[in-house]
Amino acid sequence: MNPLQEEIIALKKAKNAVILAHNYQSREIQEVADYVGDSLGLSYQARDARADMILFCGVHFMAETAKIVNPNTKVVLPDLNAGCSLADSCDAPSLAAMKARNPNTYVVAYINCTAEVKAISDVICTSGNALKIVQRIPKEKDILFVPDQNLGEWVQEQTGRPMKMWQGNCYVHIEFTHNSITRIRREYPDAPVVAHPESSRAVRMLADEVCSTEKMVHYCRDNPAEAFIIVTESGMLHRLRRELPHKTFIPGPTERCACADCRYMKMNTLEKVLEALETGEPELVMPQDLQQKALAPIERMLDWSRN
Repeated sequence: MNPLQEEIIALKKAKNAVILAHNYQSREIQEVADYVGDSLGLSYQARDARADMILFCGVHFMAETAKIVNPNTKVVLPDLNAGCSLADSCDAPSLAAMKARNPNTYVVAYINCTAEVKAISDVICTSGNALKIVQRIPKEKDILFVPDQNLGEWVQEQTGRPMKMWQGNCYVHIEFTHNSITRIRREYPDAPVVAHPESSRAVRMLADEVCSTEKMVHYCRDNPAEAFIIVTESGMLHRLRRELPHKTFIPGPTERCACADCRYMKMNTLEKVLEALETGEPELVMPQDLQQKALAPIERMLDWSRN
């Protein structure tokens, strides 16, 4: 570890802070985190954290979720401007208006959405538990899946449950194309393609496995192949290489490059992490009533995911 990382590790102990990092964070940040995982795992970790501060290395909606499930703990995000194109694609007033026009609608919200959207949703899901969540919904309900159209379509394909789709997407995952993945498959014909379900259907059809980032770790660990093509944000490669150093992980290319970096995830840096630990800022602050309204669909997700 470099001196900055060592300083962060010493300071988090002194501050009684827990550092949570998403799989899409940089290698250097993942190395100083107490837990690295996907949105579902991070939600459990945030809820159960016993610390004076949760320093959340991810994007804004993730820090919001941490505050919602652990309202009495201070939550700090290294850069409050770390947003999400997917969360931005669904605004609460538009969703509320659609619900008003369709009173039988049951809203399943992917966790990649704002607290305001969560507050008017019926249940939250992640890419890791979306199939289980949708299968629990009463058959007489009309389902609206927000905000990721690609993930929703994949869930519909897997469950056979008809759903209406919100027209949102992750700008990183839609940069992968059928042509770009076909080319890399030709170059590495023995390497299974592992894709995130936020990718387009054209990309998912080429994949040997479509799954959440957490399940990518298990799939690659259990599969006898020596090399894998990973079709998701570049940060996932750091975790895979760290946990499975005896295997090779090839970044799935886009039409532009082999560097599928999320500009929002990469707004967090070691320097910002250290400053956040030192100052306790910028703190994620939310109205209490919003926290309470958004908590119910998240708790429903956590409950359904355990059963």
